[in-house]
Amino acid sequence: MAEDTRKTATLDGTITKKGMGIEEGLPLEVAGDSPQDLRRALQQLMDIEAIKQLKHSYFRCLDTANFEELSTLFHEDVQVHFVGGSYEWKLEGRDEYLGSIQNAFHRESIGHHNGHHPEIQILDENEATGIWYLSDNMWVFNFNFFTTGTAIYWDRYVKRDGRWLIKETRYERIYEINEAIEQRPALSTHYLAHHGAPLPQNEG
Repeated sequence: MAEDTRKTATLDGTITKKGMGIEEGLPLEVAGDSPQDLRRALQQLMDIEAIKQLKHSYFRCLDTANFEELSTLFHEDVQVHFVGGSYEWKLEGRDEYLGSIQNAFHRESIGHHNGHHPEIQILDENEATGIWYLSDNMWVFNFNFFTTGTAIYWDRYVKRDGRWLIKETRYERIYEINEAIEQRPALSTHYLAHHGAPLPQNEG
C-alpha cells in the first residue's frame, strides 16, 4: 500500500472536536433568577450572534475582494492553516494572510464561499471557538481552473474593545474536486472583473 502523505491541520488527523482541539464552552443556560444571571445569559447569546456576523462578514468580504473591511476582522497575530487536496496554506499574522488572499481574489477569478451550521463555544467573556461547514466554488480563469468542495473550519476568537476578532482559523477538506475548464462560462455579470485585485505581475 502506498504511503499516505496527506497533510492534516488537526491534532490527531480526525475532524472531530478532540482532533480540532475544541473544548466545551459555557453551558447555554440561565444559572439563576437574579438580574446578573439574566444579563450574563443575554450577553452570551449576543456574543454568539456577534461571532456569527463576524464569520459571515469574512465570507462576504472574500468573494467581493473587500480587503479593507476583511483586515478589520482579524487579530494582528492571527494564525492561518488551510489544508486542501492540492494545497496547504500556513500563514502567520494578518498582513501575511491579507497579502496571500489578494493574490487569489483577483480580476480573473470568481469566489463563492458559504459557511453553514455554526457551533459556537463561549469559553469566557473574551474568548470563544467556532466550527463551520464550508461549501465553496472557485474559478481561476487565467489558469483555466475550477475547484469545488466542502471543508470544516474551526476558529478561535478573542474580544478586544468590545469586538470579536478571528485569532486562529483552520480548515481541512471533506472533499475537493479540481477540473480544467475549456472555456470561460457565459457570465452575465462578473463583479471581481471590476473590483478584484489586479493580477500578479507574473500572471498578467
